[in-house]
Amino acid sequence: MAEARVRLTKRVVDKLEADGKDRVLWDTDVHGFGLRISPAGALTYVLQYRFEGRQRRFKIGTHGSPWTPEAARQEAQSLLGKIIDGVDPQQERINERRELMLGELCDVYLVEALITAKESSIRAARNNIENHIKPLLGMRRASKIVRADVEQLLRDIAAGKTARRKKTGHRGLSRVRGGKGAANQAVTTLSAVMGFSVVRGLRLDNPAIGVRKFPGKKMERFLSPAELARLGEALAAAASLGVESPYAIAALRLLVLTGCRRGEILTLKRSYIDPFHRCLRLPDSKTGAKVVHLGAPAMKVIAAVPQVVGNPYLLPGKKDGTHVTDLQACWARIRKTAGLEDVRIHDLRHSFASIGASTGDSMLIIGALLGHKSAKTTERYTHLSDHPLKSAVDRISDEIARHLDENFAVTAANDVEEEDPFMAFWAAQCEAEAPKPDPVLGAVIRTQWLDTRAAASMLGFTVGTMQTYRWMGTGPAFRKIGRRVVYSAEALTAWRAAQACEGLRGTNPATSNGQMPQADMRGPMLMRV
Repeated sequence: MAEARVRLTKRVVDKLEADGKDRVLWDTDVHGFGLRISPAGALTYVLQYRFEGRQRRFKIGTHGSPWTPEAARQEAQSLLGKIIDGVDPQQERINERRELMLGELCDVYLVEALITAKESSIRAARNNIENHIKPLLGMRRASKIVRADVEQLLRDIAAGKTARRKKTGHRGLSRVRGGKGAANQAVTTLSAVMGFSVVRGLRLDNPAIGVRKFPGKKMERFLSPAELARLGEALAAAASLGVESPYAIAALRLLVLTGCRRGEILTLKRSYIDPFHRCLRLPDSKTGAKVVHLGAPAMKVIAAVPQVVGNPYLLPGKKDGTHVTDLQACWARIRKTAGLEDVRIHDLRHSFASIGASTGDSMLIIGALLGHKSAKTTERYTHLSDHPLKSAVDRISDEIARHLDENFAVTAANDVEEEDPFMAFWAAQCEAEAPKPDPVLGAVIRTQWLDTRAAASMLGFTVGTMQTYRWMGTGPAFRKIGRRVVYSAEALTAWRAAQACEGLRGTNPATSNGQMPQADMRGPMLMRV
């Protein structure tokens, strides 16, 4: 290989031509810095040096932007400084090439760090990685990720940059929406990945720690006694009319009577039920194995569920050996009927805890009943169990009022002699006195539900007359359960009495002579809850 020395400048480099030989033109200013000319004419800046007795040649870059002779010379001087400090630039580059990309580190995290995690946790982490982290940072070196990158990731996901549709099989379609909630979850997963890299010695710090996330929306919806009564009424009407699956209705009743999570009830097997100790012995849950204690109403609901031979689940699905998997469609219809359209299924669990807190049960007891692993999770119900504080402030204000000679009627919030504190807690929220719910939440006691034909027969009308009354808005009160129109027997009786008092009992929009219309002689459908 022919070698020569000259001060490398742009004019010198531009005049070089390929001669079919591999040669190096060395610079006279910086020792070891040169320009390699390949047989084909490719120009590459190099630095040749000795490190620990070995001679090495380091490739700086190919001639052209950004590598001009001056820029390459400055880089060579910087590399020589590292060599003096005991750093081998060539070995440093080799180590960088061996370093894991963030996407590769995430794959290792899923396999090794989550080996003991639940399948749901692994699935959630994988979704965050595949849908958000890899598309934005997957090709970056894990050691080069800094806090600014994590903050940018948060902003990009919230802005919807990772939102897309992707196929999941022959006909499957998955929609990745992004948003602030997804951004928070992705940063949480990335923080776990970076923490794993610190433990493995791949990084010295976790750049995701301390990154401010978007404020979360706290979902704290509790049902009042009046709302529980409406829910029970809707459940009973749906069960008696047969418009909803009895297993779905049983699931909703158990959710509100036990405070269990949805998955714990839907996957409940009959072998988990301990009738002697009146509890459920769940081998697995979100917080591990746990015991769920059951009240008498919950045991009645379980006893009323018919068993399907050969199916181990309490709430069997449509196919053999399966269980009920979806309650959302049924719940949407039930809550609409009950006027609770803002209530989620998980709010039934909140309501179980809120009633316990309102009746004086301690946070320790409530946390044990719900299976909370951390006391912080139960703290959301603390504001419902502050009757001693209300009592104290009433006593203090009463004493001050006495000194002021003011005649205020003050009643302690926990004065059980005058009023039950639980009912006092909800008194301000209930416009009218709510009916007492059935112990099994089966609905209002002694309520009869009739369909349109049965209601018409009871009043002596035809079905068409009932429909006309309903269309005009002057007939008895009715309710829609799914697509069925039903009437309460009590409402029909009250409406008929009101018509009789006004002297209008024989008049209806379908008749003009004031006579009672002929009744529909087809058999009535009278149902009792």
